Amino acid sequence: MATADPTGPVDLDEAITAYVRYLRHVSARSENTVRAYERDLRTALEGITTVDGFTLNRARDVLGWAADAGASRATIARLASSMRGFGTFLVHQGWCAANPVATLKAPLPRRVLPKVLRQQQAAGLLDDLRRAAQEDPANPIAARDWAMLELLFATGMRVSELVGIDCGDLDLLNHTVRVTGKGNKTRVVPFGATASAAVQAWLARREEVRSRQHRGQSQPTNALFLGARGARIGSRQVRDVVNVVTAQAEGPRLSPHGIRHSTATAVLEGGADLRVVQELLGHSSLSTTQIYTHVGTERLRAVFDQAHPRSGSTD
Repeated sequence: MATADPTGPVDLDEAITAYVRYLRHVSARSENTVRAYERDLRTALEGITTVDGFTLNRARDVLGWAADAGASRATIARLASSMRGFGTFLVHQGWCAANPVATLKAPLPRRVLPKVLRQQQAAGLLDDLRRAAQEDPANPIAARDWAMLELLFATGMRVSELVGIDCGDLDLLNHTVRVTGKGNKTRVVPFGATASAAVQAWLARREEVRSRQHRGQSQPTNALFLGARGARIGSRQVRDVVNVVTAQAEGPRLSPHGIRHSTATAVLEGGADLRVVQELLGHSSLSTTQIYTHVGTERLRAVFDQAHPRSGSTD
């Protein structure tokens, strides 16, 4: 770990390594966030050897270079956040008297309305998956895919939360599941009878897939959802499944996060309070949830333009 040496400045590479360790083990940031911040910092500060070289002018240059290279507003905003957070860490460690980039400004990321499945499209997709599972009894993976998509749409959980579920986290009697979200925060999320039926259909086939685990694995996994080889399924595998099944169905091609957006939109359009949706999705801030009010407004505008005789629409 980097240390403040009265005879010389702190090594920058060691300071970044310590910061990454702090993000991972103390702040409990997601692994994707940790990797992104480390990549940002090592790229931004390439060629600098000591903490003394981490200056506001350098940070501003980095943002300028990123903008010139065509980086998105969101990427530039994350770069600025990475550097400001690193500066705060240096102060806490006693390696800087003050955060050298505390005043660093970046453009706010533009809020883009997410693509979502309308309720009829989601129903069609999930019905197709149910039929595929029922019509192909020799393929337990079809039952798994149906259960995963039903649970994703029923709860709006993150893909990292889905792959982290163990069988013991399920309460099929009360139709709830315990998930662990960002910052290792645990919450209990409800789901309906349809998702429960899909999960039970998968559990009836799960052992067929679990038995494929490599013999070198001493204990069977408790994971609810398994990959084709019998081990806990990974986030990338789930993304691939969602991408393929949404591409084959009516509506936009989505990632698991798109399913999450679809859930939030459907629940809000059904009359739920915004704070209920915040709790369902595990958002720490209500402002994150508020983007879905814009989705609802866009839908309202489309219906108004189509239905109101004085909307001014020429369609």
